[in-house]
Amino acid sequence: MNRRILRLALPSILANITVPLVGMADTAIAGHLGHASFIGGIAVGTMLFDLIYWNFGFLRVGTGGLAAQAYGRKDDSDAARIFLRGLVTSVLCALAVWILQWVVVQAAFLVIDCTRQVKELALTYFNIRIWAAPATLSMFVFKGWFIGMQDTVRPMAVDIFVNVANIAASLFLAVRTPLGFAGVAWGTVFAQYSGLALSIILLLSKYRHVFKGVGLRESMGGGRLSSFFRMNGNLFIRSVCIILVYIGFTTISARFGDELLAVGSILMKLLMIFSFFIDGFAYAGEALSGRYVGEMRYDCFKDAVRRIFVWGTSISVIFLFVYGIAGKYLLQLMTDERTVVELAMSYMPWLMLMPLLGCAAFIWDGVFVGATETKCIRNSMIYAMAGFFICYYAGAALLGVPVSGLVEGPVSVAGDGTFTVLREASLGIHVLCGAYFVHLIVRSAYMTLCYRSLVKKKFY
Repeated sequence: MNRRILRLALPSILANITVPLVGMADTAIAGHLGHASFIGGIAVGTMLFDLIYWNFGFLRVGTGGLAAQAYGRKDDSDAARIFLRGLVTSVLCALAVWILQWVVVQAAFLVIDCTRQVKELALTYFNIRIWAAPATLSMFVFKGWFIGMQDTVRPMAVDIFVNVANIAASLFLAVRTPLGFAGVAWGTVFAQYSGLALSIILLLSKYRHVFKGVGLRESMGGGRLSSFFRMNGNLFIRSVCIILVYIGFTTISARFGDELLAVGSILMKLLMIFSFFIDGFAYAGEALSGRYVGEMRYDCFKDAVRRIFVWGTSISVIFLFVYGIAGKYLLQLMTDERTVVELAMSYMPWLMLMPLLGCAAFIWDGVFVGATETKCIRNSMIYAMAGFFICYYAGAALLGVPVSGLVEGPVSVAGDGTFTVLREASLGIHVLCGAYFVHLIVRSAYMTLCYRSLVKKKFY
């Protein structure tokens, strides 16, 4: 079983290592263009796409769980229909994104408090990168389907290719051409369409036979399509809750000025390093749990879950020490702004806590997705989102942190490079980090309680 887990997890981990590198590279490029506002522009611009794309996370998650169960049943025709439904849905979603983009941006900036310069840079980034929507959403489906078919090598190849291309193109266009900041966004557009082309090639090279005799009209039949959306409706709600937590983190950070917004953005990028490692085992859990539910083999299912948790816990302990020992070096890779680095160091204990508190949440997500037990996934994230906002606003009120409007002059930098931080701003970021970890604890606890009912429903 350990061999099966590692065969699925390691390619995903190798691919995922390159994912945070893209965000880190974009932030690092912006961080060396001359001012903290460039980092803030990337942070807010990226958040706008997270606001959109994370809502469509069900394209990957739902496709992966259903495909894994079809694989377990050895039903190639159903696996093909699942892919075609997901792909058509992704195209329709991309069209909706293009149609509603103006409304989304205007609504977002009603709640995002940031400086005028950061807003202008974020809009520049958004208006360019939006053209990659069809490629981005289609690749969600490709990735989920490959994972469901117990194949993590092909999504690894696509992810590595896309992310390396993104870094290279963004760096070249931002630094070596007159595009400057806009080059970061154009590099992403180029990489996304290149990745879609590679995904199609890899699909046809191995799985052409799966689609023989399966028609698009049959795949999009009313009953099947409505069932697809009923299941994914719960995943859509989950995605909305996740993005609301992430938006809350970024918008609250923005209230405390460009320096602390940059700190919050960099901390989240560093947190992603662990999350993408642990996601490798979550993907293994998704593939194996879906397969064994399809095969109705409870003994293998239980063994896979137990062993994946052992691997996940081991990764968590390793990252606790990585953040503790190499934290300052990682920050310096992200920016050469000394003020931002020193400010971020005061929040490093929160970064060290994340692996231990977040491990179970990620692993359970994979297990429940593979079993297509989407109601529990939905509820866990609703309660977690509520815990995040309740914790922040209650903590802010208790400690006297203002909860509306921009905080004026939160960081004052003297001519010799020394700085002072307004007490309310410093406490506000600490409360925000605490609220983020409360949401992880709620997710973990709720799904742990739901596990027994999952087993009863799927195997008895």
